[in-house]
This record gives sequence, structure tokens and C-alpha cells, in this order.
Amino acid sequence: MKAAILVKSKSPLEIKNISLPSNLSFGQVLVNIKYSGICGAQINEIDAVKGKDKFLPHLLGHEGSGIVEKIGEGVKKVKKGDKVILHWQKGSGIQSETPKYYLGDKVINAGWVTTFNEKAIISENRVTKIPDNFSLKLATLFGCSLTTAFGVVNNDANIKIGESVLILGIGGVGLNIAQASSLVSSYPIIGVDLHSSKLKLGLKHGLTHTVKFEPKTLKKKIFEILSGSKPKYVIETTGKSQVIELAYDLTSDEGKTILVGVPKNKIKIYSLPLHFEKVLTGSHGGSINPDSDIPNYIRLILHKKIDLSKLITHEFSLDRINYAIKLFRSGKAGRILIKMNK
Repeated sequence: MKAAILVKSKSPLEIKNISLPSNLSFGQVLVNIKYSGICGAQINEIDAVKGKDKFLPHLLGHEGSGIVEKIGEGVKKVKKGDKVILHWQKGSGIQSETPKYYLGDKVINAGWVTTFNEKAIISENRVTKIPDNFSLKLATLFGCSLTTAFGVVNNDANIKIGESVLILGIGGVGLNIAQASSLVSSYPIIGVDLHSSKLKLGLKHGLTHTVKFEPKTLKKKIFEILSGSKPKYVIETTGKSQVIELAYDLTSDEGKTILVGVPKNKIKIYSLPLHFEKVLTGSHGGSINPDSDIPNYIRLILHKKIDLSKLITHEFSLDRINYAIKLFRSGKAGRILIKMNK
């Protein structure tokens, strides 16, 4: 089977034919991958932002969808033929050992979930069954981007009706944060981005106001929208240190700054307001529970309460994954999917 392998940090992925282990271990599920998303976490892994990567060579990807091909001993959550979402957040079920794939005699490492490969051995607690009538293409968004975004609004922010929200970075996660904020009747919902095309798309998915990112005029424009006030919730999705500092500065003294993006460098803030009511916090995938939250979100789509179809702006084959990653880095796309051609 084909897989995109990270062989060397800060380098393109290598497309190779690798082989599966001969048997599944306790708690493992073999999934025929249909679609994979690309997330900032994979960019961070490629760039080795946490330091030297001791697991090279290894597989990547933590959000996807597919069909169960086989289950290992002890697995009760899914069966052969089930449609499933693959997610990095832990759900119910067994946490298995991590699998090892092979390129000839060479071991290719993998985590509990990988999706940049045509078939993947997944830990039972990283798999959630979905209805047979639900699109596997849309299901991919539930592996990370949509669940993280909705969890940020519901769990991390706990936004109330009419409270103001500012979203910095209108990519795949930012678009879904806008949509979730609209579902809980936030107002205004302000989106900031470098790219006008993404702001235009955001207006179709919950944003009430948009501001193109220009450091010299941004604060003034935000204050004009809020009649001189600062927003209650500021959600930062880019992971850029200077944008994180700006997000904190723009948040009201009684508000909350939530960091979805992971910074590569240190940040500098004036911390005194944190001793009173102001809050600065990082989000860990929106603190979701896949077993309960994913079915709830799917129900919204099936009953046409939300529309995700336009969030996916590009689709590529596995052979073109390095181009897809380059496009992701550019910030000029919504959600990018890799479709497995098997």
C-alpha cells in the first residue's frame, strides 16, 4: 500500500509502498482510508518544532475517514464494514500498542492514528462509528478541525447568547469556530485574515463582520465594530507569536483569549490583568468527548442545521500531498483533503 512517510525533518514527505504487520494486536482496528485531512499538527511534526524527532521514519496524519476492514482481539466498538471517523482525541475503547509498518526490512513507525496511508492500523479509542448514510468526505472534518472548533466554543469559551467573538485566522478551524459561534447566537462574530477570499467564505459560515489583517489599523477597526469596546472572546488559530500577543491585547479585561494555534516561539504579554478577571488559555482539541460530541454534530448536518460542504476548498491524491502541504502553508485554502485512490 502507498504511504507518505516523514523520513527527514523539514523535508518533503516520501511516497513509498509499505507493508502491514502480519497480525493485528489487541485493541487494533484495520481501516481502509478513504479521505485524510491536513492539520497544523502535521506541519509542526514535519518542522520538528518540539525538537529532534526520535521516531523517524514515521507516518503522519490524525484526521480521516474510512471503512473498517478487520478488527483485532478485544475490539467491541466497531466491526468489519463500519464507516468510521479517525481522530486523535481519545474516545472510549482500548488504547492499543502502536503499530509498526515495513519498507522492506526497515521499520516505519506510527502512532495510535495515522491517515497519510491507504490503509491504517488504528487504536480502538481513536475510532468512532458513523451512520451508513453519512458522507465519508464530510466525516473527515470531524477528526480534528470541526470537533476542535465546536469544542472551543462549547467547552473552552462557553459563549453565551449575544457575547462578542473575534477570530484571528479564518482557515479550516477558524471557519468552523465562526459557524459554531453563530449556532450559539454570538454577536458580533468578527473574522480577521490576510486573505480576502477566506473572509468572504467566512461570511457564508457565520461571520458577521470581517477585517483584513493590517497591523496598523486593525485595533481601530475592531473598536469601531464594537463601539469602542474590546471583544469578550478572542480566539487565535494561527500559532504566530505576534498574532497571539495581539489577540491577548485585543481581549477585554473581563474576557478570555483562547489559543488554538501552537506557537513556535515565546510570547510577551502584560500579565497584570490575569490576576483579576482576564483569562489566557490554550485549547487541547476543544476538550471534546468523541463518543458523545461527534454524533451530536453529525445530527446537525443530517438535519441541515449546518452546511460543511463549502469548507473543503481543495482535494488532492496522495501522490500530490507535498503540493497540498505547500498550499496549506500558504494560508490560501480552506480545508484541504487527501483522497485515497484505490
